[in-house]
Amino acid sequence: LVAQALHAVSARAGKPFISVNMGGLPEGVFESELFGHVRGAFTDAKADRAGRFELADGGTLFLDEIGNIPLSQQAKILRTIETGEFERVGSSRTFRANVRLVSATNSDLPAEVAAGKFRQDLLFRLNTIQLHLPPLRERREDIELLAQHFLKQHVARYNKAITGFDESALDALRGYGWPGNVRELDHAVERGVLMAPGKVIRAPDLGLAAGSATPRIEEMSIEEVEAFLIKKTLARCNGNARQAAEELGLSRSAFYRRLEKYGL
Repeated sequence: LVAQALHAVSARAGKPFISVNMGGLPEGVFESELFGHVRGAFTDAKADRAGRFELADGGTLFLDEIGNIPLSQQAKILRTIETGEFERVGSSRTFRANVRLVSATNSDLPAEVAAGKFRQDLLFRLNTIQLHLPPLRERREDIELLAQHFLKQHVARYNKAITGFDESALDALRGYGWPGNVRELDHAVERGVLMAPGKVIRAPDLGLAAGSATPRIEEMSIEEVEAFLIKKTLARCNGNARQAAEELGLSRSAFYRRLEKYGL
């Protein structure tokens, strides 16, 4: 949302806003997605295809979860950021793209640099201006504003005659912990729009009660504590299993075994 707002008020607002989730790109298609490819460059490359840098030319390219770029690919990203130049996979022709780059991460990138997982020169290039966005629970004055924004979107999408939230719903929104931040708020409002029987959304329509209370650890079994910590860490990492496993000090295989064990 912040990246879209920055784009909307910039001189590039009339040009494309292209977003890419870096954590969701398999390493095998990383270069193709960002820089494009030519026909026959690899199996299934049946036609020339522009990459995200090329599509964003003149506009804004938003790289979400920037900390998840594979180390082997970071030098290629750095070169394009520095020069604006890149080649499509399978081609020797050099293209140029003039993009405004905005990136986001939940990772501690200086710590990743110290651990040898992120290039320091790439961090310097990305970190021209840094904006720290606190979690939603630490800026509760934004909750109602965002909820009203999402309400307008979902009312239009589902063609519902809902006019707003009643006081119980507003109290529920303000009092909830929002471990999933803005994304979870969006989904809660969408649920309320779908479930509300009348013209206003009530607290039960949001479905927040089950997740609002934090269990007392002394009343939990070891398995319950472990499952709770995994859930909280996954929510904090926006569902990124690799990052959650690293934060918990688990190998990927051990982490996935626990996900299966607890049905998460």
